[in-house]
Amino acid sequence: MVALKNKIKIVTLDSPHTDIENVINRIKQSNEKNNINNKIEIGTDFSSCIRNLSEGVYDVIAMTAEMLHGREIEMLQYECHVSGAITPRRPNMVLISENKIDYQPKSAIILCEQKVIRRQMRRARNDLRILSVEAYKSIQNINDTHSSENEKFEWMENQRKLGKIDGFIASKEVFMKLNLNGRRHTLLPDPKEGGGNIFLPLPYSDLIILLTRKSSPKSLIRSISEKEGETIWWVQNQILGSLDFEELANTAILVRHRKVKSLMEEAEKYKDLTLEQACHDSEGEVLESEVHVEVKIEKISKNGKRTVGIHRVIPYSKYEYATISLIRDWEVILKEVSQEIPKDSYYDETAKAFINLKE
Repeated sequence: MVALKNKIKIVTLDSPHTDIENVINRIKQSNEKNNINNKIEIGTDFSSCIRNLSEGVYDVIAMTAEMLHGREIEMLQYECHVSGAITPRRPNMVLISENKIDYQPKSAIILCEQKVIRRQMRRARNDLRILSVEAYKSIQNINDTHSSENEKFEWMENQRKLGKIDGFIASKEVFMKLNLNGRRHTLLPDPKEGGGNIFLPLPYSDLIILLTRKSSPKSLIRSISEKEGETIWWVQNQILGSLDFEELANTAILVRHRKVKSLMEEAEKYKDLTLEQACHDSEGEVLESEVHVEVKIEKISKNGKRTVGIHRVIPYSKYEYATISLIRDWEVILKEVSQEIPKDSYYDETAKAFINLKE
């Protein structure tokens, strides 16, 4: 179907954690230049949608960036590409429990399906039992099966209400969609105090990307795409695009735009001279007018006791080549911390690696 004048045809590939259709409708309502067709279709699978996009049935596919991971070759075969992105609205997971993590009783049972979030939770409280759903079922000899993600979260909520578990981790979208009545506590990347708990988001968390044909004009998605979203997609795709799913599961990443004022306030709050210096140019002048791109990446050991990470604050005008430099530094760091430390002298013993990245 060819796009009507001043209209475009969008198909969405929704996920349990991101209501893409709702996000696009909100953008449409707030945008004065409304060129989005009122009818937004919901797709069933990536392969059929990308084929229909190539054949002109649709003009745009809106989907989560996570769905594209490992399938970019299929996209390129149909001569399509990512031409825009929408800034994440709800990238942080939530703990659904009566108590915040610091006030959980000793040996409290928390269910969590995401490996890196389980490790972040163990880092915050190593006396808790942070389990996947399958591990919990195995321990309790439970044979229940779930036909969908929503059914699985409803089951976890029922276990919590029965007092069999103390809480579970879910996305904000799941919490809202299922009308869960429990208290929620957002796992934030910025601690209220220095040395507080840090929970970086999952890779591609809540990031929506827009796919079009390579022959389509950039103006096609101009009223939907957002500059910060495009930055987040570009940076995350450069860093994560080559990782397999096992490596991806043990990686947490935060990419966002930051204003100099908020960076300076944070530097003052935590007495962080490095962060404060990132807001100055080579002459020592404060770069007040330019947006900065903040990138944080971390990997955590299975028991949560060892963390390796990198943190960069980059002026927007330099973020592309600075990201390439960051990737090289990150690869060197991972190589160094994951190998055994050789002997310095004949009476030393070979020390174990700082962190085991294959766990």
